[in-house]
Amino acid sequence: MTSKINHTAGSHDWLTMVGEVLQAAARSAALPDDLNLSFVEHYIDGSELSPGLFQGLRFDIRNGVPGFCVGVAPHEVGDITIKVTALVAQRLNQIYSSDPAYAQVQEEARASGELCVSGDPSRLGAWFAAAHDDIVRRTAGSPPAAPRAAP
Repeated sequence: MTSKINHTAGSHDWLTMVGEVLQAAARSAALPDDLNLSFVEHYIDGSELSPGLFQGLRFDIRNGVPGFCVGVAPHEVGDITIKVTALVAQRLNQIYSSDPAYAQVQEEARASGELCVSGDPSRLGAWFAAAHDDIVRRTAGSPPAAPRAAP
């Protein structure tokens, strides 16, 4: 999945794009019909998007069907909850998962408390981690994708 449109990280349009990318990836993963799981990403210092909803995303899978909502309530949680500063989120969403800096930024942010993960993101499946690079490609200011090595 590719797109030439680049969105500004953290904007309403960008959060919508993230939800759409995750939703498409989940649908392609042929989720089990009995899967019920919620994921919330909340910018702990994020701006208010609409009354009572702040920068973030809620992604739910109900009976194997994915859906999302842009904006989260301040104390909203899911089975998997990520609390992150807007700056760290922006940095992470401009680094491809194969770049060693990606793991380094995550590690430093966790150590400083700027990134907190509750629950196990791997419960979402490999499709979730794989969606990261598509999000990076669609985020303004991201470097072009590195060429893939020949098999």
